[in-house]
Amino acid sequence: MTGADTTVAAGGASSRNTALMRFRRTDMTFALITRLAAWLVLIILSAIFASLVIGAWPAIRAFGFGFFASESWNPVTEKFGGLAAIYGTLVTSLIAMLIAVPLGLGIAIFLTESCPKPLRRPIGTAIELLAGIPSIIFGIWGLFVLAPLLQSTLQPALIKTFASVPVLSSLFAGPPYGIGILTASLILAIMVLPFITAVSRDVFNTVPPVLKEAAYGLGCTTWEVVRNVVIPHTRVGIIGGVMLGLGRALGETMAVTFVIGNAHRISPSLIAPGTTISATIANEFTEAVGDLYTSSLIFLGLILFLITMVVLAGARTMLWRLEAKKRG
Repeated sequence: MTGADTTVAAGGASSRNTALMRFRRTDMTFALITRLAAWLVLIILSAIFASLVIGAWPAIRAFGFGFFASESWNPVTEKFGGLAAIYGTLVTSLIAMLIAVPLGLGIAIFLTESCPKPLRRPIGTAIELLAGIPSIIFGIWGLFVLAPLLQSTLQPALIKTFASVPVLSSLFAGPPYGIGILTASLILAIMVLPFITAVSRDVFNTVPPVLKEAAYGLGCTTWEVVRNVVIPHTRVGIIGGVMLGLGRALGETMAVTFVIGNAHRISPSLIAPGTTISATIANEFTEAVGDLYTSSLIFLGLILFLITMVVLAGARTMLWRLEAKKRG
């Protein structure tokens, strides 16, 4: 090998080393940025939690666990309890999910299995547009259209039908106000429906066509294919969509504030007015006078934060178990 060849070889090796060092620095920088982004999320979450605890501390110190057991809410005497708001939040979200989950799954199954192809895109687009409507629009519509409609039709029918039925007579008792727990639940169901439907439709579309074709080839009906092939294959995604909708229902503010009645009391009747945590905070935070009043509202915010975290953590745990069982 001549001197010129040696020089060329050395230059090539140097270029490769330079390129490798550049790639290594790029990878290290990328890894650092992503790590900082992950830590930033945890820092922000911790800061929110800490600020809520600090703001709620006067109420925590004054009422303790009694805050969870009292429905009293009297700014004049500074006696506050969060039971009515917690009850309203959980009940409205539960009823909304009981309505929206089967309806959303049914729409998603129809779009992926039975809907004529010319109608799939228009219906899917309509569902996506429904998800983009601002919550205050739902609230106005609920107050001026849905509430009067329920007051004149559904609520009187429920009161009359179940008047002599034990338990149900208490659930549908009282004058038909139009607004109340049931109305807020229906609004929430309409609002979370597009999220559940869109996510379920997308995960249903991920099922390999060969699996469904094999099931149809064995003589399965559409219902049997959905029950035995589609849903088992996509249950993790379905649960994720349901949890997304539940998170939206728990934290919804403006639409619920318009139609729930904002009454700090617990009634066994679903057509009676009530309140939720988010509605209470939205209605009263700007009018809160005194440290204890403001602290009690922040305490409600802390409770809602914890409820949401528990729900999401439970959903994540359920998904992990399902994935582990699927792999096992």
